[in-house]
Amino acid sequence: MTGRFHGVGVGPGDPELITLKAARLISGADVVAYHAGAGKSSNARRIAADLIPDAAIEEELTYPVTTGTTDHPGGYTGALSDFYERSARRLAAHLDAGRDVVLLAEGDPLFYGSYMYMHDRLAQRYPTGIVPGVPAFSAATSVAESPLARQTDVLTVLPGTLPEPELARRLAGTDAAVVMKLGRTFPAVRRALEAAGRLEHAVYVERASMAEERRLPVTEVDPATVPYFSVILVTGDSRNGTRSRAAGGSGTAGGPGAELFEPITSAAELLVVGLGPGPDRWLTAETSAALAEVDHVVGYGPYVDRVPQRAGLTRHASGNTVELDRARLALDLARKGERVAVVSGGDAGVFGMATAVFEAAEDPVYRDVPVRVLPGVSAVQAVAARAGAPIGGDFAVMSLSDRLKPWEVIERRLRAVAEADLALAVYNPASRSRTGQIATARRLLLEHRTPETVVVVGRSVGREGETLEVTTLGELDPATVDMRCLVIVGASGTRVSEAGRVWTPRWVESRVEA
Repeated sequence: MTGRFHGVGVGPGDPELITLKAARLISGADVVAYHAGAGKSSNARRIAADLIPDAAIEEELTYPVTTGTTDHPGGYTGALSDFYERSARRLAAHLDAGRDVVLLAEGDPLFYGSYMYMHDRLAQRYPTGIVPGVPAFSAATSVAESPLARQTDVLTVLPGTLPEPELARRLAGTDAAVVMKLGRTFPAVRRALEAAGRLEHAVYVERASMAEERRLPVTEVDPATVPYFSVILVTGDSRNGTRSRAAGGSGTAGGPGAELFEPITSAAELLVVGLGPGPDRWLTAETSAALAEVDHVVGYGPYVDRVPQRAGLTRHASGNTVELDRARLALDLARKGERVAVVSGGDAGVFGMATAVFEAAEDPVYRDVPVRVLPGVSAVQAVAARAGAPIGGDFAVMSLSDRLKPWEVIERRLRAVAEADLALAVYNPASRSRTGQIATARRLLLEHRTPETVVVVGRSVGREGETLEVTTLGELDPATVDMRCLVIVGASGTRVSEAGRVWTPRWVESRVEA
């Protein structure tokens, strides 16, 4: 029979935080294994040292590299992968011999721990058990003596190795946060906290539960002294405030009791802006300046994510089919004097949020809120520019989405555009639930256009994975068109140059019926 493999959490540092179950398994183990950095002693072993039997075989699994560079052909990832494979073979030899193996893990085995890589390689082959341990952030919270999250607060655990803008975005978008993996990442983490407006209340805890533990505000930390065994805590109260909680509210914007602390002010101008199809270079200077001044950004989640996080900016992201709810939220904020921007992809006035805002603003309660729309580069402009000049003459723009208008209206308009011989830009040609509309649209257009009519299909233009296909109406395969596409169907005069550029003449030949 083979031995049993145990992943045992030994907690954050204080041996007294080892659980009774963990202590029992360590004391009875045939083999005790633990990870260590090159030239360093194992912290996990130090914590459990008094429990390891004298007769136990010890296996120190020494990392070949922890930071910096390596000459391994697979780089850092390849070096660690080979190390875990070698380590798994060492432990498997003991298990095959019938010895029970306990692999010590700092904190909890399944929380940012090296145990997981052994688990991936051994758990399917040997009977395995896992003993949870007190994670470092739980110990740090006790050291900080500050409630981390309460009631409906959302707690986010973040590695400090995230790119700085992404870290700032996530810090701004959560109630409470724990930032781990510090050390050399600390300066970037501090800047991200500042950009997210969370620096003032962030608490730094070093070596929680160990004899050398210390706690101080992040603003007072010397970056040169930060070890790996440290975390940053950002409490939910620092985002939501305690006054609204004291009044019985949830502490979130608009929650019960919040109105008790909201000053009555005159309405501020609400901006509705287009972010362009994707690249930052397609963001207009006017829009960029406006976004740098507002206090709130409201919009569909992926568009809100494109606005750089900074101190004082609050994001309000929502799903894809709640346009009026978004508009009302933005109008409510502006009515209270907050500086707000509603964001759309492309141009906000082309199948974007501008019309939803004006629709919501029809409510008399918003009569005093001025609304201004700032133009952006639209998707049709971006695709047309990539192709050449297919909309250089008269053209029409339509959406095939039937969520807000009946399909029979779409069919009638398609026929009218086709009969008028206009170039046509098609938004929303397909989605996960709408797969047949583009095929029907193609059939309707062929009633008035020849199969040789030029068609351009732009997918994710300006973003990663961009493709541009020039084909014909007869050859267009509807199955290749998805929600990331914009389709331009040329007029009868639209042509393709020898260089492959698509263009529609400015002039139109007169047609006189006999």
